[in-house]
Amino acid sequence: PGTRFRIVDLHGEQVVDLFAWVREAGSSSTAHTTPPAHLPLEKMSMAYTRYHLSGVTPTIGEHLYTNADRPILRVIADTVKVHDMTYMACFPKMYADAGMPGHRSCAANVLEAMGKFGMRDILELPDPFNCFQNTPNYSLKRLGSSKPGDYVEFEACADVIVAVSCCPYEVGGFNGGRVTDVAVVV
Repeated sequence: PGTRFRIVDLHGEQVVDLFAWVREAGSSSTAHTTPPAHLPLEKMSMAYTRYHLSGVTPTIGEHLYTNADRPILRVIADTVKVHDMTYMACFPKMYADAGMPGHRSCAANVLEAMGKFGMRDILELPDPFNCFQNTPNYSLKRLGSSKPGDYVEFEACADVIVAVSCCPYEVGGFNGGRVTDVAVVV
């Protein structure tokens, strides 16, 4: 608890899918040599977060919550203030259905990274907190709300495992029409 991390959009307009799990008591602080049998059961939940925040995205000082109704991350700085809590991570079938089989996806990226923590299937993935995604206001603003150097910073409220994916969806101007790098600063 108390660890802070900042997600920085280096080039602007890049959505970042953020996921977090509460590390189970007694587990090691690093990835296991032999993967555990399962992911931790307590994880960040957009449904619980929407409940606590009356459906709006968190502002500085507010929390994201877990499926056990506990704070998991607190927003401590935010230069964009536009994020999404309604959309799922993009996934392989979505791209295959759009005629782009084999396209990278947030779901596959996180599955690949979280295998060492016990994730075995995309179906285990919770809905993400989509940093910098301007979902409800498409008609009011550009799709991407972040500019180069913009960031959102969090403080962990528990011992957590965090995963992020630069969303690879670039169709229709999403992510500025191109996928770019971000920085995660701990």
